[in-house]
Amino acid sequence: MDFAYPYAALGTGLVILLYIWTGLVVGKARKQHGVDYPNTVGNDAFNRVWRAHANTLEALPQFLPSLWLFAVIVSDMWAGILALLWAVGRVMYVQGYAIAPEKRSTGFGIALLATAVALFGSLGVIITQLLT
Repeated sequence: MDFAYPYAALGTGLVILLYIWTGLVVGKARKQHGVDYPNTVGNDAFNRVWRAHANTLEALPQFLPSLWLFAVIVSDMWAGILALLWAVGRVMYVQGYAIAPEKRSTGFGIALLATAVALFGSLGVIITQLLT
């Protein structure tokens, strides 16, 4: 079976698995820090993990459409690479944030860069084609 965008599709699956992983990290933190459902606030260690999970959810609607625009307009293979880069950045973000807020910056920057390349790369091609 052939389909048009295997790398972007694989990258999308990876990103969704990463989000599921962040939920599991929160579940583990709930047990460690005694934060019962449906509470979303606990000690600082729990709050950082919960915020990293929520921040990842907040980043998904920016990244996924940008990823697919890039796959369709620019390159499927490079879209897959950007998805991998985004996922690595988010893992670093979650792990860093769990330690201390100031340790989340590198991962945040990597994921933001992947989103920016996907979005502005696509928009650049679209605008160039509209102007020619």
